[in-house]
Amino acid sequence: MSDTRNLRNIAIIAHVDHGKTTLVDQLLVQSGIFRENEHVEERVMDSNDLERERGITILAKNTAIEYGGYRINIVDTPGHADFGGEVERIMKMVDGVLLVVDAFEGVMPQTKFVLRKALEQNLVPIIVVNKVDRPNARPEEVVDEVLDLFIELGANDDQIEFPVVYTSAIQGTSSTDPHQQGPDMKPLFETIISHIPAPQGEKDAPLQYQVTLLDYNEYIGRIAIGRIHRGHVKAGQQVAVIKRDGMIERVRISKLFGFRGLNRVEIEQAEAGDIVALAGLGEINVGETVADVEHPQALPLLHIDEPTLQMTFLVNDSPFAGREGKYVTSRKLRERLLKELETDVSLRVEETDSPDAFIVSGRGELHLAILIETMRREGYELQVSKPEVIIKEENGVKLEPYEHLVVDVPEEYMGPVMERLGTRKADMINMVNSGSGHVRLEFLIPARGLIGFRTEFLTETRGYGIMNHSFDSYRPTKGDIQGRHQGVLIASETGTATTYGIEALEDRGVMFITPGTEVYEGMIVGEHTRDHDLTVNPCKEKHITNIRSATKEETTRLKAARILTLEQALEYLNEDEYCEVTPLSIRLRKKYLKKSERDRYVKQKQYGNK
Repeated sequence: MSDTRNLRNIAIIAHVDHGKTTLVDQLLVQSGIFRENEHVEERVMDSNDLERERGITILAKNTAIEYGGYRINIVDTPGHADFGGEVERIMKMVDGVLLVVDAFEGVMPQTKFVLRKALEQNLVPIIVVNKVDRPNARPEEVVDEVLDLFIELGANDDQIEFPVVYTSAIQGTSSTDPHQQGPDMKPLFETIISHIPAPQGEKDAPLQYQVTLLDYNEYIGRIAIGRIHRGHVKAGQQVAVIKRDGMIERVRISKLFGFRGLNRVEIEQAEAGDIVALAGLGEINVGETVADVEHPQALPLLHIDEPTLQMTFLVNDSPFAGREGKYVTSRKLRERLLKELETDVSLRVEETDSPDAFIVSGRGELHLAILIETMRREGYELQVSKPEVIIKEENGVKLEPYEHLVVDVPEEYMGPVMERLGTRKADMINMVNSGSGHVRLEFLIPARGLIGFRTEFLTETRGYGIMNHSFDSYRPTKGDIQGRHQGVLIASETGTATTYGIEALEDRGVMFITPGTEVYEGMIVGEHTRDHDLTVNPCKEKHITNIRSATKEETTRLKAARILTLEQALEYLNEDEYCEVTPLSIRLRKKYLKKSERDRYVKQKQYGNK
């Protein structure tokens, strides 16, 4: 039985930075969801500070818009492949997708990645060519690229007959004509209503609801977000939860929430087709089914992407431990990691032999870096080890994760980039010369070959290169991949770095610190020009012998230090190093702070503990 209510469920999908969150902002504003005098922030769907700063969507969000007597549920999805598991699950909640593509950049790796997920679910697509007001925009060519992608991904005839809307999300305009913009988003709203089907589902049948996303609230515990596939649900109703292992638990729904604009509002009941949030279901997990007590029928389990990368999270034991953070103990670290598991289904946390260390596995560097950055902002101090890929074994063959890498580089940097990728065991699978001085290269590369590559890539291309990658598959492992070429400069004592001390070291390498930085013995203060580590003293002070030389220091011009971001620091690490993360600082250090212990470690490694 079809549901004829005025309801539309759509997901909005795109490559990172193609403007989908800005587009949702405009749909919200133009639907009249906000009061006239209400201040509306830009990228209002990006709810946490990290999302705003990086300009990426990390967590899937729901919003509901009222337009012309219709309710449109929009789910904004992450565009980065590290959060691909979330995208895949969201596709089960909706009937159609808005595929947003930049009118200049065209089809990118994540465009392909997210579209494949949508087509696999037989969803109805609408193409939104955004940023048509950009200089050098090429909307018609981009539509051809999208069509080629649909054919490549095996779309059916109905899916290939997609409507196209041309928009400028930043201006809040749209049109079905690539050369002329209308005054508002009306053409896009109309296309959604006419093209996306109303949800199907029997509202009088026994309840079936599947959990797609999780949220957490300290007062009411886990909150399940998902779609009612059939039947209806009421607050206070007793239901059966069918677990992933097939076990059935009876629970009572304590609260039922619907979505209005950006807010979750308590409602009394909902029916087939609605996207709602349920509280009071205990330890419920993604993919599990909430069903009628008398007819507990499970929906097919949702696939959850397996982690591909792992790191060790440790209690901070550096000489500066406890100075800058609020939470420094292993108990606090453990509590926080377990809390993250409540909402992040692609994360794994394992205890180790040591109570102070935990192995944390995630979908990629960005996935783990965002967790570390979030913890840091909450007041946690911790140390993390070099990221390592997770190796699987099948039929006696060791398999490792491979990534599909796409780089856009100016022609003159093509040679060095290919050479660098060659040493990292990458195989080139495609090359397109656009004729505008830029070349697009595609590679298949082991995931561990990408660790630390971004910094190298930006250096080689003088910052002009663009790289994007998404998980491809598990394949047989390739041989060793050489890590960092350069050694590091290690502080020999604890103290405050001086201009005189740093100036004396400038010929030895690039510094990571500036005068006035507090350092400790064993802390990494710079990169050596040679391939071995060097112990140095950046705290050295000049002996004052007369007035003239005492004032000379004031006019000393030092070379600019390389201040590492969290991601750069994680990529930079070697096996014998940690990254110390506190609310105020990011420091690199050796695992063994004393030189004698480091020498012993090197000897043991060379002679295999003989």
